Amino acid sequence: MFFSRKPATIPAAAEALPGRPDPIPTAERHFVNGNPLKGPYPEGYETAIFGLGCFWGAERAFWRLEGVWVTAVGYAAGPTPNPTYEEVCSGRTGHNEVVLVVYDPARISYEALVRAFFESHDPTQGMRQGNDVGTQYRSGIYATSPAQREAAESVKATYEGALKARGFGPITTEILDAPPFYFAEDYHQQYLAKNPRGYCGLGGTGVSCPIGVGVAAE
Repeated sequence: MFFSRKPATIPAAAEALPGRPDPIPTAERHFVNGNPLKGPYPEGYETAIFGLGCFWGAERAFWRLEGVWVTAVGYAAGPTPNPTYEEVCSGRTGHNEVVLVVYDPARISYEALVRAFFESHDPTQGMRQGNDVGTQYRSGIYATSPAQREAAESVKATYEGALKARGFGPITTEILDAPPFYFAEDYHQQYLAKNPRGYCGLGGTGVSCPIGVGVAAE
């Protein structure tokens, strides 16, 4: 093991691992649809960033949605620049495992993506998702615009009421302005397409969207 015990809190910048100035190598194109992971993206398309547990299953939930052009997994919301997977797993970078989603807003709305996010995991578990424990598995929405942040807060409030009515605890999802996104290593990109029997680890709360038709992937 890289480190034997993970911290339960996000480290301050002075306590975090130093990282490195240059990005770590990753894939150039999406394994499923062939689109470029780092762009250029089509004009008018938008980006969204979500953390909902192990990013292997999280990414698959989004690349299956109509209107999503490309997805990529990576690390965000921690102070260490350009971390490796082993460093993130140590809990000493503060990063979350996240999915970058590039989508066509004319075909799928940001609100629909946020609903898919809430329906694809349990957002009440704090620094874990099921058996995956640690700060890298926390629930998070990282808004790339003020409009996204407003929409995320609104959808969160709706789901919080629905979950409370069914006996769940409060939602622990952090909603922040988007921090830097660092692409994960090549082998993590579209992992479950390359390894169909690989570990997923995601499980929703069973609460379907109370304000429209659910869009989460099966």
